[in-house]
Amino acid sequence: MIAVIGYWLSAAIALGIVLIGARFLITPYAAAAGFGVPVVPDPRWDAYLSVKGIRDIAAGLFTAILILNRSAQLLGFFILAATIIPLTDAAIVVRHGGSKAAAIGIHGATAGFMLVISGFLLFG
Repeated sequence: MIAVIGYWLSAAIALGIVLIGARFLITPYAAAAGFGVPVVPDPRWDAYLSVKGIRDIAAGLFTAILILNRSAQLLGFFILAATIIPLTDAAIVVRHGGSKAAAIGIHGATAGFMLVISGFLLFG
């Protein structure tokens, strides 16, 4: 039963990261500010923000593929390994002058949520 909750929460993560990626493609400067490191609009940033967007979309699709595979262990280890992404995002925000509250509140909370989900999948 707990693994089922892990699947549903993984689906929420997958959908959320796809939407965040889409935001980086559609409104890149607002998305960068929401990430915690705003940038001044400049065509040279467009490529980097687009890369961030498409990689987020791909990460969400990878998660969806693993959900459809129905292997709680594989999905759990994937989510556990992917926890490095929001943890390093938090460090990047702080290193580049973003607020510590945003780093912990957005990226740190996401990492914690992902750890809980991986626990549900691996031990549920």
